[in-house]
Amino acid sequence: MVNLGLRRVEDSVAAKHPALQQYAACQSHAFMKGIGTFLAGSGAAFAVQKLVNKKLPYGPQWSLLLAAAAGSLASYVVTRAETQKCSDFWIYLETGKSPQELAMAGGASEPAENLPSPEDRASAAPLVRRNKYGDVVE
Repeated sequence: MVNLGLRRVEDSVAAKHPALQQYAACQSHAFMKGIGTFLAGSGAAFAVQKLVNKKLPYGPQWSLLLAAAAGSLASYVVTRAETQKCSDFWIYLETGKSPQELAMAGGASEPAENLPSPEDRASAAPLVRRNKYGDVVE
């Protein structure tokens, strides 16, 4: 067993993914950055509201609610961006190519003779009806 933060990972998984430690560190950094953004964003929003409170008075519970909402939104944006960077980093460490390179290579690398013909596609995949929620309807 290999320790990965607070979790233990099987040796076979750690051997299969040698970059797992770097990816976990990147994700941890992204989440800590999100927490810092929440605290800084909430504090800044609360301070701005206190300055504006003289011209636009409202209760302290609304100031706290708006500050928390602003901090949450800022935290979400930062954490999502940082997590996407970590995902791209993971793909690069596993494949040696960036996701953009893989997307470009993936679309152009399929020769036409390997693709199924329209007749094969029609016979291989029966029509499936779905409702507006994406559930299969019989």
